[in-house]
Amino acid sequence: MMLRHEKARRPRTAWILAGLAIAAGGVLMFTTVMPRGASGALPGAQHAADTIVSSIRAEPRSFNRYVARDLTTIVLTYLTQSALVRVNRATNELEPALAEGWELLPDHRSFRVRLRKGLRFSDGAPFSADDVVFSFQAVGDERTASVLADSVRVGSQPVAISAEDAATVVIRFPSAFGPGLRLLEAVPIYPRHLLKPRLDAGTFRSAWGPSTPPAQMAGLGPFVLRRYDPGQRLVFERNPYYWRRAGARAAQGVNHVVLEVLPDQEAESLALEAGAIDFTQSEIRPSDFGGLKRAIDGGRITLTDLGVSLDGDLFWINLTAAAAKDPRHRWLQHPDFRRIVSHSIDRQAFVDAVYMGAAVPAYGVISPGNREWYVDAPMPAYDLDAAKRLLASLKLTARDGGMLHDADGTPVHFSLLTQKGNTSLERGAAVIRESLARVGVRVDVVALDVGTLMQYVAAGNYDAAYFRLLLTDTDPALNADFWLSSGSAHVWNPSQRTPATSWESEIDRLMDQVVTTLDPERRRALFADVQRTMAREVPALCFAFPRLSFAMSTRIVHATPAPFRPPVLWNPSVIDVRDGSTR
Repeated sequence: MMLRHEKARRPRTAWILAGLAIAAGGVLMFTTVMPRGASGALPGAQHAADTIVSSIRAEPRSFNRYVARDLTTIVLTYLTQSALVRVNRATNELEPALAEGWELLPDHRSFRVRLRKGLRFSDGAPFSADDVVFSFQAVGDERTASVLADSVRVGSQPVAISAEDAATVVIRFPSAFGPGLRLLEAVPIYPRHLLKPRLDAGTFRSAWGPSTPPAQMAGLGPFVLRRYDPGQRLVFERNPYYWRRAGARAAQGVNHVVLEVLPDQEAESLALEAGAIDFTQSEIRPSDFGGLKRAIDGGRITLTDLGVSLDGDLFWINLTAAAAKDPRHRWLQHPDFRRIVSHSIDRQAFVDAVYMGAAVPAYGVISPGNREWYVDAPMPAYDLDAAKRLLASLKLTARDGGMLHDADGTPVHFSLLTQKGNTSLERGAAVIRESLARVGVRVDVVALDVGTLMQYVAAGNYDAAYFRLLLTDTDPALNADFWLSSGSAHVWNPSQRTPATSWESEIDRLMDQVVTTLDPERRRALFADVQRTMAREVPALCFAFPRLSFAMSTRIVHATPAPFRPPVLWNPSVIDVRDGSTR
């Protein structure tokens, strides 16, 4: 996602595929995208003055955050649920949420956490330590195959949660853990009284699917889901029991939130320009500025500069064992072929073609905007002669009009999957195709809706993919599922039982130390070695990090846009509308 230039604006991390949810139990996420125009009533829709209207690009894969990590499910979770703690996206500081405070115990691995008293779920049921213990049990249960399971482990061991009394829990880490209690933010606390029967029956994974009636769900967040019209919208009302109302200022002028399904970026931009929506879940594209200028000049929309993105679109080749059955694997899975791809891409030309200059060239997967963890460990730079030498070393030679063939006479080509309707991805995939054609490699770009893309990637049935991974915490220990070979977000070859390569084994060793080391300088030095190994082996490539601007209706007040997704709804309880404002 995005990152402000100021240090105070650094977001938190945890790799997520924007729109992707890889396989059961995976941490990545796919979303189902509806056909263009599916949001029916939007152009003529009328909403009350106490209603905020935003857009989402896809249907929720589930209402259950434990089993889905698509952006829409995450947005829904921010609206309807709460965790023990939260990371303030504007300051990057850890703050109390359902927990009112905590203390480190003498063993230096355990915390006593005090819960807020008198809280209730949106259905009126009381909240207690039993709900906390239940929630972590559900995430850790193998039958749940939770996408959050990796997030609540240190190494291979889960964090232990126990209740001392109704208002106190003890969190025990199996070993030292660098990020400390930031880990707890990953798990929204769910109602034991509603979901324990599903966990006991081994069916928790299917609980709260998208067909679940809203009345059968409850949460501790500021809003409750009241209606879901598939292909059109989700409608939320304020939670009458929300715990912040009696304390910090709440958005008392906002009683409803509507999320309109707008899968097409052009339609989304037009809706924002026309005032049909108040904001989106992502930055605006450089090409949107012209259309939005009239609304900006007229004082209807304001722009916030969010600096350089914390994440960029990633290219990776399928390195799974299943893909190795393809005869092309001898060159397609060879590390030198990934270096060929890197050598073939002119980063500055990529920035100009894809982002109209509004980006910075990328030579690694960690953005220079992540100043705490970034090191200069560049991947192979643009060098067509070097690319051609490596092609020759793989015995890929030119025939038939300059296109390459391998030693078996098979044309050197591969398919590249990307998301349909996403401008930066479609343009970026086109640049990759054209760049590799210059060295004789044919790339067939296949743009798919995310639901179909999910099926291919989850099954390992693809050659290469070009998609975006989103960071939700700057600390790499909180996105270890991307770096570790066993991780479900290790996109090029996920969920390995044992490391498939020596360099992945080395990254595993380094990341184990990043996770368990407490000294900040030592942790940064260890992660610098991780980045250098990634630069050498290039399992994933990023070519640019966009500069981000966020557009929002001027009727919205007290919102704090932050450099990650969702940029505003990470803190929905404080958002208000300007007095007397109308849509």
